[in-house]
Amino acid sequence: MDITLSGSVDRNKSIEDLEGERWPEPPQGGAGLVRSVHELRRRAVKDLSVAELRRLIGRNVGLRRLLPVALDHLRGTAPQEAATGWYDDDLLSAVLSRGESVWREDPRLARHLDETARMLTGLSPYIRREVEGFRAALADLLMP
Repeated sequence: MDITLSGSVDRNKSIEDLEGERWPEPPQGGAGLVRSVHELRRRAVKDLSVAELRRLIGRNVGLRRLLPVALDHLRGTAPQEAATGWYDDDLLSAVLSRGESVWREDPRLARHLDETARMLTGLSPYIRREVEGFRAALADLLMP
C-alpha cells in the first residue's frame, strides 16, 4: 500500500499557523525543552528535522499534523532501512508510544504504521516490544 498521508498538511506553515493557536512565550528561565518546543511550533513543518519531529511528537504537540508527516517519512525510508538491516528507531519509537486514543481517532494512521512496521527488519528488542504493544492495544483496528 503506497499512500501519502500528509498531502493535506501545508508544510510551508508552522504548527501554530495550522492549528490557529499561539502559545504565550515560555517563562523566563524555563527549561530548555520547553523553550525548544515553543520555538519548533513556530517553524514551518518543512523545516523540521526528523529529530525535531520526534521531539514534538514525543511531547504530543501538533499530532494531527505531524503524525501524518512522520508516518510518510517512516514509510518512505522503510525499504532502504530494511535493505540495510538496521533502523534508526527514535522517530518510530516516538510514534509508536503515542496513546491508544490518538490511533483510535484516526484508525487509518494506525493501519499505516502497522504496515510500515511490517516492512522493517533489524528492529531492536525494545522497539519490537513497542510494536507488539501497539498491535496488542489496537488489534481490533488493525485487522484486515
